[in-house]
Amino acid sequence: MDSPSESQILSRQNMEDFKDKNPPVMSEPQRSVLVKTTGEYQYRCKSCNEGTSCRTVRSRTKLMNILIERGRPHEAQTLFKTLSETGHRPSLITYTTLLAAMTVQKQYGSISSIVSEVEQSGTKPDSIFFNAVINAYSESGKVEDAVQALMKMKGLGLNPTTSTYNTLIKGYGIAGRPERSSELLELMLEEDSVDVRPNIRTFNVLVQAWCKKKKVEEAWRVVEKMEECGVEADTVTFNTIASCYVQRGETERGEREVVEKMVKAKPNGRTCGIVVGGYCREGRVRDGLRFVRRMKEMRVEANLVVFNSLIKGFVEVMDRDGIDEVLTLMKECKVKADVITYSTVMNAWSSAGYMEKAAQVFEQMVKAGVKPDAHAYSILAKGYIRAKEPQKAEEILETMVESRPNVVIFTTVISGWCSIGSMEDAMRVFNKMCEFNVSPNIKTFETLMWGYLEVKQPWKAEEVLQMMKGFGVKPENSTFVLLAEAWRVAGLGDESNKAINALNSCADYMSEPEAVSRSVWD
Repeated sequence: MDSPSESQILSRQNMEDFKDKNPPVMSEPQRSVLVKTTGEYQYRCKSCNEGTSCRTVRSRTKLMNILIERGRPHEAQTLFKTLSETGHRPSLITYTTLLAAMTVQKQYGSISSIVSEVEQSGTKPDSIFFNAVINAYSESGKVEDAVQALMKMKGLGLNPTTSTYNTLIKGYGIAGRPERSSELLELMLEEDSVDVRPNIRTFNVLVQAWCKKKKVEEAWRVVEKMEECGVEADTVTFNTIASCYVQRGETERGEREVVEKMVKAKPNGRTCGIVVGGYCREGRVRDGLRFVRRMKEMRVEANLVVFNSLIKGFVEVMDRDGIDEVLTLMKECKVKADVITYSTVMNAWSSAGYMEKAAQVFEQMVKAGVKPDAHAYSILAKGYIRAKEPQKAEEILETMVESRPNVVIFTTVISGWCSIGSMEDAMRVFNKMCEFNVSPNIKTFETLMWGYLEVKQPWKAEEVLQMMKGFGVKPENSTFVLLAEAWRVAGLGDESNKAINALNSCADYMSEPEAVSRSVWD
């Protein structure tokens, strides 16, 4: 059977259904500092015990807020605990701040216990506290509990505000029930209180709820409702609907129906990013570039993220002319390329085999004052390897001053020497890697083994297997398969079978390396 509608719950005045059935469970520290006498708690702090303002509580509550703002809500939670442990009584503001900290951390299971603790302490909740409770329940997807908190709020004579209803509307949106959000909007319109009037946030949250379900027609109905209520849609409203069209794979329709209606609410960089991103995902990068030019004519300039998306899109369809057009447009818009921009262009030329062009882009990056990162160097190195020029790839290692060569780049260079059968050079680079205190990984060793496979020197591949123990690298199944293949390619089938047997019988090479060796050689 379906539960009663929220409109019925909201109009219900009987609060008996919402009485707490279980008392809160107090922690040991709380029991040690609180003594209940004649229905009241006593605290070691004189101010807290007398119910007057406590400087310690005020300062720590303020610090809790600061910690939350700085992205350290767990520390705010710990600070709250110290109040009770040191004999202080948390204020209602402190509890409200604690709720915010728990919500940020998504620790929704503590909401009910915090509410119970406030009630048991004799502290009278206010509308701000209840708004925090409703927000916590809404964020957790427990909208029914949020509605019950609203009923408790009303039962205590506290009037909900527009913010209260906005939070509930958001909660139903998170829960994927936008139709309930719409019902709440109708309830707001029926309220007599001047404190409950739909505002721009109310409508934007409702638009977001419908767009989350990809119901763009319903989102437009909300916009019509906004106009009836005298509230003008803003850029956030239109950007949300534009995102919905993109999610539906209808970017062109979004551009046509959304941007054309943005008269007072002007498109911004976010609008540009949404539409361009949609076109790139649909493989229509040219349309994305056209839209950026259109926005430029409207004096809305794309940001670096948008330009990088376009470059990436042109790279994926191998449209090098398109890449050049984007770079030219970036200069016109006075948007400075970053390492991602240059790396993406380098990768395009490198993948196509134009290493001279890739190297030129690298030089342009350095001249522009943009510091190459390890990824940029790696792209260049891989390009030279593909071009069968491992010497140039190795030279890159010498140029890496601020960006220290990592195991990926060293292994890439090693693979280049292996690919042309120059195993002496491959081992030389391996030794150089060790001199740089860069630890080889399983990929490094398997690359060397593959090199010896190519030159038909399986006994050398066996030596690499023994080297792995000294570096604390455990062979994987692929390692033994590679060794077996090296023996097979060399025409020694029996030795290949022994390597396979070693794989089957010695699962833990690190504990019994000699056993593996004997099983291969005996």
